[in-house]
Amino acid sequence: MLICMRTTIQMDPHLLKAAKKYAAEHRRTLTSVIEDAIREVLARAKSPRPSINLPISKVGGGFQPGIDPRRMADFYELEDLEYVERWRGSR
Repeated sequence: MLICMRTTIQMDPHLLKAAKKYAAEHRRTLTSVIEDAIREVLARAKSPRPSINLPISKVGGGFQPGIDPRRMADFYELEDLEYVERWRGSR
């Protein structure tokens, strides 16, 4: 026994237009297209994602001399200086 439920959803108008176009081109109902899309998302959520081993850097880091991480103005000032140097170099 098939039980269907009627529901209302809010959707991006461009996405809805694309879904309707897809359904028409493939001679399907909009409902079947949306159901398949939801099934696909749910199936992907069930399958475990492969683990990714990212390399861990052993290099020490830190701030450039003269930069106080507590003062954001130092970062902006350094960024402005780099921009001006690039601008002068491109002339």
